[in-house]
Amino acid sequence: MSGGILWYEGRVSLSMFDRMMKAAMVCVLAALAAACASGPKAMPGIAVTSADTAANQQITSTDRPAAYVLRANDIIRMSVFREEELSLDNAVISAEGTVSFPLIGEVRAAGLTLAQLEQQIATELGARYLRNPSVTVNIVSYASHQITVEGAVQRPGVYSFLPGTRLSGGIALGGGADRVAAREEIAVFRETPQGMEIAKFSYSAIQAGTMLDPVLLPGDRIVVGTDGLAQFWQDLLRTLPVFALFTRL
Repeated sequence: MSGGILWYEGRVSLSMFDRMMKAAMVCVLAALAAACASGPKAMPGIAVTSADTAANQQITSTDRPAAYVLRANDIIRMSVFREEELSLDNAVISAEGTVSFPLIGEVRAAGLTLAQLEQQIATELGARYLRNPSVTVNIVSYASHQITVEGAVQRPGVYSFLPGTRLSGGIALGGGADRVAAREEIAVFRETPQGMEIAKFSYSAIQAGTMLDPVLLPGDRIVVGTDGLAQFWQDLLRTLPVFALFTRL
């Protein structure tokens, strides 16, 4: 009888141990799932704004321009006070960077701020046609501001963006990184006077504030994860160290 009792108690103890282990595993998995869902924890204080030169991040900046500088394809509205016939509602800045204005013809616009373009038009009108003209220029559309978002994002494509948008905002335009994205492998391709350059970023570090979140420029190409790269770049990723890949081409 006593042997039976011992056997029964042993079976009960083993069953209880098994249930406890299963409960512990459930708790661990739940904790891991919660950690993954919550993402990286943001670091309190000022976010990092210094560039990591090993990743060629110095080609980018966290600074937003104090005044917007016009570019080709931007659409502007130009008006002259009390001179309705001289006003234009939707003037497109040409690929050459000029805009056609009544009486004075082609006017250089690209590379100027709104205030500078206003002054230029007022000066030319005042020199030949009007006395103390008052000129106002406004932005209708930042049509020059487009980026390409590729790779492991929800909606790859070409997107318009507002001046001052950061890399994290550009990724958000593509619907954000998908579940299988290699978040440590974010590449920004940028055309510079020296040629095409590439900078590397970690999306997780940007989200946590431990890496700079750079301001995007028109024409930037963002590739999230290595799957979005052409085979040539994927081969380089596999064979070259990070500091060798993300440098000037």
